[in-house]
Amino acid sequence: MKYSDLDKRKKAFIFELDNVLYPEKDYLYQVYYLFAGLIEYTELVDAGAATDLMVNTYNTEGLDMVFNRLKDKMNVDEKYRDNFNHLLTTARLPLKLLLYENMLNLLQEIVIDRKKLFIVTNGDPLQQLNKIKHTDWHGLEHYLTVYFAYEIAAKPEPDIIHVLLKDHDLLRRDILMIENSETDRLCADVCGIDYMNVEEFL
Repeated sequence: MKYSDLDKRKKAFIFELDNVLYPEKDYLYQVYYLFAGLIEYTELVDAGAATDLMVNTYNTEGLDMVFNRLKDKMNVDEKYRDNFNHLLTTARLPLKLLLYENMLNLLQEIVIDRKKLFIVTNGDPLQQLNKIKHTDWHGLEHYLTVYFAYEIAAKPEPDIIHVLLKDHDLLRRDILMIENSETDRLCADVCGIDYMNVEEFL
């Protein structure tokens, strides 16, 4: 799917951030690397082994289990959980986050066609903002308007979309949401806006 295949009547496009515009693991893996360096310095834990454990746990059990497995298998003290969570929110990454190539092309074509670009993202607003700051936007940041759903009500609640429509004098038929989750699909259905799964572009 390319921009030229989309409904020309659409005036604005809404994107989630994680796993729509970039792979979320690219952020998390860098945080794990940084945290492993911290506990290697303070607790003499093998940083390479700790990083591998965190990555493997994320891939097999999910984000919420990562620190628990460090405690269980490498005896990392509970006192470091706050450091871990703080780093997840505020880390200064060594490498820029890169957009999926097809999504970068799509965003650029939308801007060239003078349509509006929005990111409407769930999650901790501070963490999501940190991801945005560390992303290589190729100049597109000047054309993005970002809404943090948690500041009003997390998706699939429709409140944030209603605010966006009002703020920018848009109608529901003007919008296309690019999504990657049941949460976004439910939100779009409730709002009465069209949506497409990101896999159609990737």
